[in-house]
Amino acid sequence: MVELAVDKHVKYILSVEKNKDSFESVVMDHLRMNGAYWGLTALDLLGKLDSVNVDEVISWILKCQHESGGFSGNIGHDPHILYTLSAVQVLALFNKLDVLDIDKVATYITGLQNEDGSFSGDMWGEVDTRFSYIAICCLSILCCLDKINVEKAVSYILSCKNLDGGFGCTPGGESHAGQIFCCVGALALTGSLHYVDKDLLGWWLCERQVKSGGLNGRPEKLPDVCYSWWVLSSLIMIDRVHWIDKEKLVKFILDCQDVENGGISDRPDDAVDVYHTYFGVAGIYCHSAHLLAIVLFICFHEFNMRNSVYDARYCCRTLTSQLSRTESH
Repeated sequence: MVELAVDKHVKYILSVEKNKDSFESVVMDHLRMNGAYWGLTALDLLGKLDSVNVDEVISWILKCQHESGGFSGNIGHDPHILYTLSAVQVLALFNKLDVLDIDKVATYITGLQNEDGSFSGDMWGEVDTRFSYIAICCLSILCCLDKINVEKAVSYILSCKNLDGGFGCTPGGESHAGQIFCCVGALALTGSLHYVDKDLLGWWLCERQVKSGGLNGRPEKLPDVCYSWWVLSSLIMIDRVHWIDKEKLVKFILDCQDVENGGISDRPDDAVDVYHTYFGVAGIYCHSAHLLAIVLFICFHEFNMRNSVYDARYCCRTLTSQLSRTESH
């Protein structure tokens, strides 16, 4: 079997940041905070986080903070809960949460909770279960989960559960693997996994595997490397990961590598990008005992932050980023 081209992927990730005039860099300018999280966490998983200048990264992150306490995708843009989580995760990754005014960030997030328990992404009011997960994850990292109405947050998430066992972005929305990760992750962090029908959901998730070994996000769609994380981590959280062929999944991810120039694409022979590189690496590392143990540690709600940056750093490595793009796969 082809091996993970670690050195090539590290070189590719670092090149994206250095080549600011490239097409990929330009089109990602408005969501650079997410890109930073994807790239830096991939480097961390690959054991190469020391390849970046930590002080430069932190300085840039702080310049992206809005007076409201939230963070934007880049300097000069509007704050959003998506970018706020990425900023907090990167700071936790570097063990630098102490540079934050934690109360200010927590106040920004709590201000986005609606009366029904849902969360808006920003001041304009879009509601999505992604944002519920993001709020809960971010406040967990900051040890501020008690600042929101957790009971209402859980109730709203459960209202988005479907008859097939999955979850949608809003009540009545189609079940989608990305939304399932967000909802199951949020329920895990709040000690509410007992509300999930694990067998029913596990069956829906394992049906996402296609003949190539890859996973899709919903029925009748093509496989995509990013679901290697969304589906696999969800199965781990509900203890049903043994229901899929993990070896075939790893082969699918490895087949999506650019072994000459580095990077991982959504499907074999497509163009690579940082997003899929990160989720491909995360999907493969889900098979390691180290990462598997971390996911299980967090997601079965023997979740105790113990007011420790060390635990927050673990959390940010594994309860991975947000569905920062509206999924169309």
